[in-house]
Amino acid sequence: MQADSAFLQGIFSFHGGGLTQPSPLIDGGLFYTVPGGKYGQPTYFRAGNSSDALICVTLLREGVPMRYFPIGAKSDTHVALAVIEDLAPGTRIELQIAAPSGVEGTVIIDLGMVLTNYDY
Repeated sequence: MQADSAFLQGIFSFHGGGLTQPSPLIDGGLFYTVPGGKYGQPTYFRAGNSSDALICVTLLREGVPMRYFPIGAKSDTHVALAVIEDLAPGTRIELQIAAPSGVEGTVIIDLGMVLTNYDY
């Protein structure tokens, strides 16, 4: 069994449109598609929030929310995701952000994944 790593990460400015209105972190979206012949597994999520309000980063699988990561005002979070779910080849995941209307800030994101190639 051979394993590789993949990451969705960066520093992003945001402008909140409401906690129930998640939006892409960047134009075109912050996404990753598991390559053919491999299975993906998210292993951790780390993030920091510079704003004075609670925000929420949502991990979507094929456009459907998979996990929610609330991040407190001027705070950070680290969530271990080991052994939560396998992502089949071709699965697309994306990170989006939701913040109260009018709230602006910067969020630092680091989502790590392990990609495994099963040789049968």
